[in-house]
Amino acid sequence: MTTTAVTPAAAPAAAPPRRSAAYWGLRDTLTITGRNLTTLRRVPQLLVFSTIQPILFVVMFRYVFGGEITIPGVRSYVDYLMPGIFAQTVAFGALTTGIGLSEDLGAGMIERFRSLPMARSAVLAGRTLADLCRNVFVVALMVGMGLLVGFRIHRGVLPFVGGLALLLLFGFAMSWVFSIVGLSVPNAETAQAAAFPLIFPLVFASSAFVRTDVMPGWLQAFAENQPVTATVNAVRALSLDAATAERLIGASTGELVLKSLAWSLGILAVAAPLAVRRYRRVA
Repeated sequence: MTTTAVTPAAAPAAAPPRRSAAYWGLRDTLTITGRNLTTLRRVPQLLVFSTIQPILFVVMFRYVFGGEITIPGVRSYVDYLMPGIFAQTVAFGALTTGIGLSEDLGAGMIERFRSLPMARSAVLAGRTLADLCRNVFVVALMVGMGLLVGFRIHRGVLPFVGGLALLLLFGFAMSWVFSIVGLSVPNAETAQAAAFPLIFPLVFASSAFVRTDVMPGWLQAFAENQPVTATVNAVRALSLDAATAERLIGASTGELVLKSLAWSLGILAVAAPLAVRRYRRVA
């Protein structure tokens, strides 16, 4: 009598792990971020032109106007100037978010993205993250430019790096604001024209280049209570020595940092949902 060996049945293949919506949303966001960074690499002129304007402002204010501008208590005007230039750089850099989205909208890319099974927020988050990466490069370049023209850090490297982080957060928040603009107009030219009147008074009616107390009373009230001034003052306090910063600005470093954070996070909390809502309505 023969016996037949019984082969055990093969175990069923394990099902692939289920991924959460947050995982796929993050993956979609990183994919779009990579796509936009690749565009910068393939068209380096976009990065070059975004650095020319702040470099020109540094040269103009340092060597044309700097001799006539004196800030009491500050060793050199360039130490007062450069935090304002950094803030101006990220603020105007945020315009590229709206312009880029408007270009994608006109070229039909937004329609293609909307037809794909991807998170609705990924296109906007990817665009703003790519522009944040670009801002890191541009701000680093401007720090080097500042050091070349005499800017010095008096508070230490770590506080100064913290100030740069505040700058980048502010630029990231403003990118979401201009996302709304870019998705609300028909083309890139109109996006730039619509965004400029919004950013111009914020930058130039601020403490970026001169003290706010030398401005007319009606303008001073606006200049002292807006996000660019809050960010510039915080960065300035983290680059100057503590005593000079408090005497110059009239508030402690901690208060200035918290005020800058409040503005940036508040803008982000309002603008990001509005931008996503606008994105869902276009195309």
